[in-house]
Amino acid sequence: MFHFPPLANGSVVTVGTFDGVHLGHLAVLREIAGRARSAGRKSVLVTFEPHPLEVVNPQAAPLLLTTPPERREILAQTELDYAVFLRFDQQLAGYSPERFVEEVLLQGCGMKELVIGHDHGFGRGRSGDVGTLRRLGASLGFAVDVVVPVEIAGHPVSSTQIRRAVAGGDLGTAARLLERRYSVSGRVTRGEGRGRTLGIPTINLGGLSPRKLLPPDGVYAAWVEWRGGRVGGMLNQGPRPTFGELRRTVEVNLFDFSEDIYGEWVKVEWVERIRDVQRFASPEELVRQLQRDRELAIGILERAANQSNLGRVGRA
Repeated sequence: MFHFPPLANGSVVTVGTFDGVHLGHLAVLREIAGRARSAGRKSVLVTFEPHPLEVVNPQAAPLLLTTPPERREILAQTELDYAVFLRFDQQLAGYSPERFVEEVLLQGCGMKELVIGHDHGFGRGRSGDVGTLRRLGASLGFAVDVVVPVEIAGHPVSSTQIRRAVAGGDLGTAARLLERRYSVSGRVTRGEGRGRTLGIPTINLGGLSPRKLLPPDGVYAAWVEWRGGRVGGMLNQGPRPTFGELRRTVEVNLFDFSEDIYGEWVKVEWVERIRDVQRFASPEELVRQLQRDRELAIGILERAANQSNLGRVGRA
C-alpha cells in the first residue's frame, strides 16, 4: 500500500477521519507529537479520503466540516510530522483489524506506539476497538494508549456536535469547538459582474464541493484570506431572488479592496449572520439594503478584530 522511508526509531501513530480537526482531534495530535519528540520518533496521522461512510453507507454519510484540501491546510499548521491520506474504497473497507494494523500501521508506518481517541473503532464493520488493539499490541510489540475526550459544558467535543451547530447557524459554538472560525476554501472565479454594475463588486467562490456543509443561507460578515493577505467583507450565500436566480452561490464584497484576485485560492470565514436572503422589489432597493448590511458588517468585524487582535477590517 505505502511505506515510509526507514524511520530510525519508528513512529507514534493515530488513526481516524479527523473531519473538522476540532479540539478533540487537536488534543490527540498534540499527544502523539509530544510522545514522538520525547522518544526521538516521528508523529503520524493515518486518515481517509473519502469519508468511510461515503463508501460503506452513503445514505448515512455526513456533509463534511472540512474538504480534503481544507483538512490538509489545517493539519499542516499542527506539530504533526506526517499525515497519510489513504484512499478509502471497498477493498480497504474489507480489511480486518489485524490486517489493517499489520499492513498499514506496522509495515507502512513503522509504528511503535498507537494513540487513539476514546470512541475509536476501525476495521471491517468497525469491529476493532481498544480491546482489539491492546491484544494486537501485546502480540505484535506496540504500545496502545487512549486520550481522554475534550469536554465543553460536560459533553465530549465531536464532529457531529459541530455539524449540528453549523447547520443551525450557531457559529459561535462551532468556533469554540473548532478553536477557529468555521470556513470554506475555494478558487475565485468570474461571475456575471452584476455586483460591479450595482456598485458593490464581489468575488465568487467556484467549484465548491457539494459534500461541504454550509451554514444557513443569508448575508454574513466575513473574513477572507489568501496568499496576499486578509481582508473583511460582506458575504452573500444563497440564491439571488431579486434577479430570479435560484442557484446557490457564495460571493463576497471585500472592503477597501480593488485588486484582481481571480484564480486565487481563498479561505472565507463566517463571522456573524446579518439577515436572511430576501427578494427586493428593484435592484435599487437591494443596493440600499446592501449598503446598510455593509455598515453592519464593518461594525461586526471591527468588534471581532478588537476581541481577537486580528487587525484592520480593510486590507491587512
